[in-house]
Amino acid sequence: MLSALLQPEIQEYIHEHTHDDVKKLALQKNPFPALPWTEILNQIAARQKAKDKLPTWFGTENIIYPSKVSVEQTSSETAAQYKANLVLGESLIDLTGGFGIDDYYFSKVVNQVTHCELNADLSAIASHNFTVLGAHNIQCFAGDSLETLKAENKQHDWIYIDPSRRNEAKGKVFMLADCLPNVTELLDVYFSYTENIMIKTAPLLDISAGLGELHSVKAIHIVAVNNEVKELLWILQKEFTDAPALIAVDLAKDGTTTFEAQYGNEDIASLSLPLTYLYEPNSAVMKSGAFGAVATHYKMAKLHAHSQLYTSDSLMDFAGRRFEIQQVLPYGKAEMKQYIEGKKMNITVRNFPLKTEELLKKWKIKDGGDVYTFFTTNKDGEKTVLVCRKV
Repeated sequence: MLSALLQPEIQEYIHEHTHDDVKKLALQKNPFPALPWTEILNQIAARQKAKDKLPTWFGTENIIYPSKVSVEQTSSETAAQYKANLVLGESLIDLTGGFGIDDYYFSKVVNQVTHCELNADLSAIASHNFTVLGAHNIQCFAGDSLETLKAENKQHDWIYIDPSRRNEAKGKVFMLADCLPNVTELLDVYFSYTENIMIKTAPLLDISAGLGELHSVKAIHIVAVNNEVKELLWILQKEFTDAPALIAVDLAKDGTTTFEAQYGNEDIASLSLPLTYLYEPNSAVMKSGAFGAVATHYKMAKLHAHSQLYTSDSLMDFAGRRFEIQQVLPYGKAEMKQYIEGKKMNITVRNFPLKTEELLKKWKIKDGGDVYTFFTTNKDGEKTVLVCRKV
């Protein structure tokens, strides 16, 4: 199938129709009857998905794509580049290679990368693409990665694992014990082949639950791209027993923001009524749960123990959004009618009894504009509305 898809006329057709509606194309007659129409359509659909997520692949000639779903589920280049900054050494083996985005970037910092993939077709696609991309220090093996480890019987500087989160019996899963391979059962086996393991998991995995399933966790990287948490990276070091570091990173278009804390060493934040500035943590910091450490690190107070909003009199650098508070209103009918009802503003709800949709409807608020309004609860337990402008 690879050689058929690589025919110049078919590659030209795929590129010419990259921006077309695939559903409409599917209704047309296959111009290449020797090749299944669904295969060509899949290449177009997958290439569309790759345009922003995988610009290197999108911009390279003769790239072959797996299913559209596989492209949707793979790491973005932005996240893969971040992972590559966490490893170094002579050799790395990826036990769940997939489409190979992570391995391509690992190959830029590690001398020899081994790509293992259970699906033979996907392994062949990845191998072809590595050659096209000039990543000649990646070796591909199709089959069970544990058997490959045993057959090679050598030490690697790193083992990388992205366990499949689809279980035939349970459907989509998030606990590591339900994934394939079952890292929790095989961890000690893996440590017989390396001192360092990186495990990628879904962002929905609870950090405390993950720590309950794993041992030797040295650090947990919470990786967000443009303020959307995409993955958790668990860095394991053989026989490491101290509390792990929490690294919350947001890889945004306008720069990278990083916040670090230590798991379990939670500070108690001081509380304050709203001061001059308001701060809202980004999604990676929110996932970390290190809310007291945020207040300590940035030398600011929280509005309420459970609001996860911060305030200060002077403007601080911050891992999240910053606002200047222009009005502090009690949440009451008179205040809402005078200052809020019918106005255009962006609504955020934190530790407040009503949801955003309910507030928009109740007070006929038009969503959008330059005004940012926070409905929250202050340190005295009073429902409060903060009208702000973004800094």
